[in-house]
Amino acid sequence: MFRVILTVTLDTVLDVTHRLGGPLVPGAVHRVPEVVERPWGGGLGAARVLAALGRPVTALGFAGGTTGELVRRHLAAVEGPLTEALLPVGGATRRTVTVVEPDGGVTVLDGPGPTVTPAEWAALLDAYRDLLEEAEAVALCGGLPHGLPVGSYADLVREARGRGVPVLLGAGGEALRRGVAARPDVLAPGRGELARLTGSTEPEPAAQDARRRGARAVVVPAGAGRMLAVTAEGSWCASVTGRPAAGAVPPADGPAGADDGVVAGLLAGLADGLDWPGRLAGALALSAASAADRTGRGARARALPEVDVRPCPH
Repeated sequence: MFRVILTVTLDTVLDVTHRLGGPLVPGAVHRVPEVVERPWGGGLGAARVLAALGRPVTALGFAGGTTGELVRRHLAAVEGPLTEALLPVGGATRRTVTVVEPDGGVTVLDGPGPTVTPAEWAALLDAYRDLLEEAEAVALCGGLPHGLPVGSYADLVREARGRGVPVLLGAGGEALRRGVAARPDVLAPGRGELARLTGSTEPEPAAQDARRRGARAVVVPAGAGRMLAVTAEGSWCASVTGRPAAGAVPPADGPAGADDGVVAGLLAGLADGLDWPGRLAGALALSAASAADRTGRGARARALPEVDVRPCPH
């Protein structure tokens, strides 16, 4: 019996975000009034949002070194039904330093990650196959660590589809290209990644192209506070119409896939069997609410903004 949502994060990250009180000045010393440390990368953020919503979720991936232990501790502290299933890896988990300026400018220092061995990859595949037995939906998100073949996501997509488990893919580069050909149920790239895949910078034509390449449905940002879904049942445009929670900034794009709230909302909609307008409304609302919550713990309690979903004009 299907019981949990599964997220897979092959390149886990510990992100340390510094929120500055003034502009970033190269070469200067800055006092930082706020620092937030959180597990990041691919599906970990979506798992935290799902747990905050009370949805049972299992987070599978790799974790190594002292940074990996910190990621495990943060996941263990998440309130809600989240099961951490990170497998050991010989190298150290990647760490990023994010600097946020008052005007919204963001600077990211992206550290090196581990090199995954064939034995470590085989162990994750075994764990993945076991977890699929109880999964009602699965998300494969983020980049690939060193050592893994570019077809790794495609292999995971095929495994899920072979078990009849709906699968969402949010990746980038050649891993995205290979993964699309394995026919994921939902493709959720950033606009930049979708443009690199298809050669088109217009969201709807690019999404239609991605469907022709194998994706059953494509969900993509279409500007701040807006999203587009192109599916076999039709195309829908969603936009935030109500007032989002204070501080919420629905993302206009992502570096390698949809943001945490979008992924969490789409997974919950898939698991619940909602139609596409329902899935899209939940995903965009959760995206806006999660953007206002720097810790990821308050998704359940926050008032969600109103979202308008309608067929896209042609």
